[in-house]
Amino acid sequence: MACTKASLHFANGHEELKRLFDSFDADGDSKISPSELRQLLRLTIGEEVSAEEAEGLFRLVDSDGDGFLDLDEFTKLVGMTGSEVEDEKDDEVQLREAFKLYEMDGEGCITEKSLKRMLSRLGASRPIELCRAVICSFDLNGDGVLSFDEFRAMMML
Repeated sequence: MACTKASLHFANGHEELKRLFDSFDADGDSKISPSELRQLLRLTIGEEVSAEEAEGLFRLVDSDGDGFLDLDEFTKLVGMTGSEVEDEKDDEVQLREAFKLYEMDGEGCITEKSLKRMLSRLGASRPIELCRAVICSFDLNGDGVLSFDEFRAMMML
């Protein structure tokens, strides 16, 4: 299926979106990779999009964090207006700034100690055991700390 600028803009029915999604799912794995997204953007907006820009868009809608867009995530991306994309980017920046506040040890992660310290600074002091429990609740890879992606998941609840 040839894709034009208009085909992305007017793909609003579920079947149309599914066909559009399938046309850019080059390897047929029911997921769009970052490189497939770059191709999609190049063909739909007619400009080369840098890998960094494509990855930024990817992060905005890759809700399960698997590094690929499924049909639901793709549908969200297609439905976003320019201002919504900018709002999502602003949210990402704010989350990164908040993460840095909690990640006081400079290790690129939030530890139970850094969480306790930040909560105390905010006037919401909690015992270390509770901080440990909070981290364990959102520690998806079991390393005992929160990465930015885990922090983002926690904050989205």
